[in-house]
Amino acid sequence: MLAGISAAKQGDNVTILEKMNSCGRKLLITGKGRCNITSSLSMEEFIKNIPGNGRFLYSAFGNFTNTDIIQMLEAEGVKTKNERGNRIFPVSDKSQDVLNALLKILKKLKVTIKTNTKVNKIIVQDNVAIGVETNIGIVYADKIILATGGKSYPATGSTGDGYEIAKQCGHTITDLKASLVPLETYEINLCKSLQGLSLKNIAIKVKDIEKNKVIYEDFGEMIFTHFGISGPTILSSSAIILRYKNIGELLKKQKIKLCLDLKPALTEEQLDLRIRRDFEEVKNKQFKNSLDKLLPQKMIETVINLSKINENKKVNEITKEERLKLVKLLKNFEITIKSFRPIEEAIITAGGIDIKQINPKTMESKLIKNLHFAGEIIDVDAYTGGFNLQIAYSTGYTAGGRLAT
Repeated sequence: MLAGISAAKQGDNVTILEKMNSCGRKLLITGKGRCNITSSLSMEEFIKNIPGNGRFLYSAFGNFTNTDIIQMLEAEGVKTKNERGNRIFPVSDKSQDVLNALLKILKKLKVTIKTNTKVNKIIVQDNVAIGVETNIGIVYADKIILATGGKSYPATGSTGDGYEIAKQCGHTITDLKASLVPLETYEINLCKSLQGLSLKNIAIKVKDIEKNKVIYEDFGEMIFTHFGISGPTILSSSAIILRYKNIGELLKKQKIKLCLDLKPALTEEQLDLRIRRDFEEVKNKQFKNSLDKLLPQKMIETVINLSKINENKKVNEITKEERLKLVKLLKNFEITIKSFRPIEEAIITAGGIDIKQINPKTMESKLIKNLHFAGEIIDVDAYTGGFNLQIAYSTGYTAGGRLAT
């Protein structure tokens, strides 16, 4: 859609060929249906949040910034707000409003949208793209932009078709992996018992315990699921874990641990003082009835079991050694990561068309003239927070730029 807007603004006659029965289905599910439009960070900071080939995007980000997409939407009446973590959302909290605004712009610019139109291959003559073969016939064009998305969320239409089309044109596809994806854990029963519990302000560290090395750390929200763990901090961690050396082998050997600090605002000493104060108030109660102020109700039984303190023990009978063990557990709650969930459940696909074969200033193929690429089909990917959508806007807008004369 952004490529169409960019090209049409320059007077080009634009047709969007859409495989599904409507455009922007993936946009509708972003930000849990609220659409995390972009981030308010500077465009220089964006690069730091793109572990997958961020530097390739310098030119594209210069061509179309976070300010540009915000202004474009606000001109269509979609007011935005800045939330925690520099995330920009529509004030209405409705992704449909964002999609409607883009469709409205396309309509104003007289862009033709053909839905239920599946592209099977790009027609190339003498290394020049001249048209596409679709389920409804051949469409000829002076310029073709392949913007089919990755392999994640296939129900929205991104089933990986674009990779095959690019391969037919001689392009290399790097390894496709799930990124921004929930994680499965070895402690399946523990996670199942906590299923649905969302922890808001926690610090996480992902560690390679073989090397005693911290791979990733973050602060924010996570959630327990029937298979393991998810939520913003976990999804972002997956983008780093998947790139870690020998990760498959380490996961099999149970050497990758997620360490949760459930009370990051307190040092161990401060947390111990807090627990002592809490215990003083309920000193004649049983241990199992003493943690209501400290922990979410759903977590109490799990913490008691892991602490190895008898749940029926009176609080005033708990030893200093037991209390300090409880402190350490809350500051370092360990879960062993087993694997990534399938790519179909990932927010984005890591990997894609090799960036060495794409001109970063125009998004044009270096192999086939007049063939351009945009969005997730390219081997670029970022953390959560609006960065991946901005990649789509910026590469799309760049790909739709002035036709070579």
